[in-house]
Amino acid sequence: MIEVEELTKRYGTTTAVDHLSFTVRPGYVTGFLGPNGAGKSTTLRLVLGLNTPTSGAVTVDGRPFAGRARGLRHIGALLDAHDVHGGRTPRAQLTALAVSNGLPRRRVTEVLSEVGLSESAGRRIGGFSLGMKQRLGIAAALLGDPPVLLFDEPLNGLDPEGVLWVRRLFRRLAGEGRTVLVSSHLMREMEQTADDLVVIGRGTLIAAESLTDFAARATGLHVSVRTPDAEVLPSLLTGAGAAVRAEPDGSYTVTGLHSERIGELAFAHGVRLHELSPRSASLEEAFMKLTADSVEFSAGATR
Repeated sequence: MIEVEELTKRYGTTTAVDHLSFTVRPGYVTGFLGPNGAGKSTTLRLVLGLNTPTSGAVTVDGRPFAGRARGLRHIGALLDAHDVHGGRTPRAQLTALAVSNGLPRRRVTEVLSEVGLSESAGRRIGGFSLGMKQRLGIAAALLGDPPVLLFDEPLNGLDPEGVLWVRRLFRRLAGEGRTVLVSSHLMREMEQTADDLVVIGRGTLIAAESLTDFAARATGLHVSVRTPDAEVLPSLLTGAGAAVRAEPDGSYTVTGLHSERIGELAFAHGVRLHELSPRSASLEEAFMKLTADSVEFSAGATR
């Protein structure tokens, strides 16, 4: 478990993280989201003890991570796939990590196989693609078989097969009872992967809840309706207080009325319905709405 309590980090007059509090639970994949410059990477570095907080605290399984001996047994992390010696081979890179953390050398072979790099174990890392470096970074995170794992933008550079593999890996790790925190800007992928979300903007907490609750809180009620009686239904619904928007595919998006009420009105007035389905917001829609005031740089903004 990761517990962040009133965490603050200032660099001179700039506040990167501002009294941030949240908990990342074991057994779940938690997506860590926020606009560029929100403070996500700084927060991850504070969790790992790479930066010292100005105030507040962060603990991993009840203790600060900084100063723990053989840290890879406690936390595995991928922060920057490029942060690796290009002249080394994957086998040499992971062996150095294993030796320094008191891990058996067989773990190097095991994790290289798990991430699909066995055949490239003797190649120089400098010739690797970004996707291959991501796989190597994930292998390093898994090396100590830790209960807590942090990943910062782990999907960058991966092909569709690689993305599917990572998604399944995160689900498996969470299913084993581990704490999995994934920072990503890929909303659709997080929608398919995360159970919980921690969303920050300008260093402060916007939301810490389940993905379902986040999407529901960010949007009003939307119902998709399709009918052959298009000359009757829109005026019927607007008369009942709904807003009705015609869509290019011939359906209508209705806000302000529940689907049950729409069905009752249609039945009472003899209007045929071919579709009546509640629609929840996508994660991307919910994210854009709730972080609109926290975006540092907005396209089209004037000065």
